[in-house]
Amino acid sequence: MSAAALTVLVVDDEQPAVEELVWLLRRDARVGEVLSCTAATEALRILQEREVDALFLDISMPGLSGLELAQVLSRFKQPPRIVFVTAHEAHAVEAFELQAVDYVLKPVRAERLAEAVRRVGGAPAEPTAGRDLQIPVELGGVTRFVSRADITHVEAQGDYARLHTGEGSHLVRTPLSTLEEEWGPAGFVRIHRSLLVALPHVTEVRMDSGRCSVVVRGGAELVVSRRHTRELRELLLTRGT
Repeated sequence: MSAAALTVLVVDDEQPAVEELVWLLRRDARVGEVLSCTAATEALRILQEREVDALFLDISMPGLSGLELAQVLSRFKQPPRIVFVTAHEAHAVEAFELQAVDYVLKPVRAERLAEAVRRVGGAPAEPTAGRDLQIPVELGGVTRFVSRADITHVEAQGDYARLHTGEGSHLVRTPLSTLEEEWGPAGFVRIHRSLLVALPHVTEVRMDSGRCSVVVRGGAELVVSRRHTRELRELLLTRGT
């Protein structure tokens, strides 16, 4: 995606919703051209003829749904970025799996849409296999996406887990054991029965009277259980930390 003004395509089967989004997007100085249509099949035809930076895409549409269209686009060599714009929160996880840039709930607020445009205009997306994982979280009734690369540590809370970043924390409905298994290759290791730490964020290891702790970016100090101390130190040495 170039640094020039964005070309975007609005896809929604309800004409009033299309008109509102088109009007809001045309008011954004970062957006150059706004195309629109009312069916996913029509969107595919447009994408065969035009290069588009991003789709602002409804999910529930007759015929080919927004999610199904996104699946088709994921097979493109250079797929456009996708912002789902929907009245339903239930599809956030599927959107995350399809590498959506953002997930905006209707009715659309101008400032929320502006944030989605900012995300679209960020660094170019890498191929799916190398792309950083985006985690859907709920914040003030809005589904947002947190980059896994920003998570410093994860804390167990029953059948839930709390993801900690430098800007705050978010509760997700996933057990710590599941995250340990799935995120291990990304450098998340268990340091306590209730804690995972992201090794890339460890800035310091402290030893005091046989007690081990690590400090992560942002200054949080996390206690390491005796059971996990040796394994952690070996991993940190291996990674050159």
